[in-house]
Amino acid sequence: MDRAAGLQAAPDLVLMKNNFFLNKVAIVTGASSGIGRATALALAKQGARVALAARRGDALLELARDINNQKGDAIVVRTDVTQQEQVGQMVREVLDRWGRVDILISNAGAYIRSPIVDLDPAELQRSFDVNFFGGVYCVKAALPHMLAQKSGHIVFVTSMAGKIGVVPDVPYVSAKFALTGFCEVLRQEMHGSGISVTNVLPGRVDTPLISHLKFSWITAKISPEKVARAILAGIRKRKPIVILPPQAGLLYYINVIAPSLSDRLARYFHIEGWENS
Repeated sequence: MDRAAGLQAAPDLVLMKNNFFLNKVAIVTGASSGIGRATALALAKQGARVALAARRGDALLELARDINNQKGDAIVVRTDVTQQEQVGQMVREVLDRWGRVDILISNAGAYIRSPIVDLDPAELQRSFDVNFFGGVYCVKAALPHMLAQKSGHIVFVTSMAGKIGVVPDVPYVSAKFALTGFCEVLRQEMHGSGISVTNVLPGRVDTPLISHLKFSWITAKISPEKVARAILAGIRKRKPIVILPPQAGLLYYINVIAPSLSDRLARYFHIEGWENS
């Protein structure tokens, strides 16, 4: 296939290089689908060099081919973020290839649900392994190199579930709350270091994690591409927190000011969602 035909077949992969991201080295975890895939594509379109990390090597290889066929620069580093040694090896491979890490997108996650009365602590541990420690391991591996180069940007893709508890999601919510706290402390510790930290808190996102669920309009699913655009804007503007869509932010502020009202709204709108029929 010639390049012109390729561009017509996949117009969303046309590179629109922007000086801000040009040649920056980015690691994206959870890149095989959803927000991670959309963010990796968005970064590549802006000229960034992208390391694609996830457990599903076949999906990563397909994404890397799409990016590289359109004159981007992507490599695949198959990684289970629950394994600290694998995360360390991922960062080493990126450094061997490109010599630096400018952007870390900590996005890998698993949606694990259980009401507290039925909670198996093993499920809570499994959620923390992916949704919390996965992010911690990435930071511990990449941060020393960012500190040495006195620049970098770390993005945590957490969730509004990291600010508002939702039934019956206690394993997921607990880990996301913990990651949000970790992110806020890291942001303060990095002051003056040249390293920025952004916490991205989406509401419901149309990804395979929740493809089996329907939601009311107040928590309607948004596209992964919309989240990816918000992530890139957050990096450019060095925003500490990005909340989307607007109604998710509204629910958060209601919860802060009037938690009883927030609880009533959660019940009224069935924030937990319901199974697709």
